[in-house]
Amino acid sequence: MQTVNIHEAKTHLSRLLERVAGGEEIVIAKAGKAIARLVPLGASPKSRRLGLLKNQLDIPDDFDKPLTEGELALFEGP
Repeated sequence: MQTVNIHEAKTHLSRLLERVAGGEEIVIAKAGKAIARLVPLGASPKSRRLGLLKNQLDIPDDFDKPLTEGELALFEGP
């Protein structure tokens, strides 16, 4: 991963974008401190299908009731 300063990024943006399109990641820095990262765009996320697990899960009516002291102690430890 190469780091370039803002001036270099502005001057050579087209060249940097070609490299990013080829799979590289480039960090843009201001005064030596990284402030942005150019990365190639991945494939668009697949759309979610609602109701995929309908009638396959059994969620009790009281699933969000407060924990008992004993259950809370199991999470928090001694």
